[in-house]
Amino acid sequence: MKAVIDTNVLLVANGLHDDISPECVIECINSLLALQEDGVIVIDDGFRILGEYMHKTSLNPPIGVGDKFLKWLLRHSHSESRRVDQIPLKEINTDFYAEFPDPDLEPHFDAPDRKFAAVAYAHPEQPTILQAADCKWLDWWQALQDKGVIVYFLCPSDACSFYRKKFPDRPEPVLPASSR
Repeated sequence: MKAVIDTNVLLVANGLHDDISPECVIECINSLLALQEDGVIVIDDGFRILGEYMHKTSLNPPIGVGDKFLKWLLRHSHSESRRVDQIPLKEINTDFYAEFPDPDLEPHFDAPDRKFAAVAYAHPEQPTILQAADCKWLDWWQALQDKGVIVYFLCPSDACSFYRKKFPDRPEPVLPASSR
């Protein structure tokens, strides 16, 4: 499997996300371990994704599974193992990318999350974006899917619960069929 991994997957795997279910933590841990075993991680070639991971995790010493995953990813990002695909992104303005799949959606998208969608769209195979419980992606996944970018919610119940709390006046969020 090839995947773009949102930072919150690493944070949940580290146990650093408040109010997350134990099942979600286990799902994130298992997903990261499975990708280390037999996956390809897709990142940008400008250190944007790795930089965010490094800013939000602990490498010395690595404490949680997300930290250990990052250490593994850093070791493989410059090797010949083909375990990491690095995709060039053209930043046309701060946190705005030429490769973003939907220019109409981009201004409504969280600025730090745009790089994940841009990398997935720019990759020739358009790998799935793994998302843990960032509920804002529930508003974005359909527009991304229309452009060929799939978002997979590892913790759909948690994401929906956070969505209802954050946006109580909005209708119940819709999940992609693959995340149910």
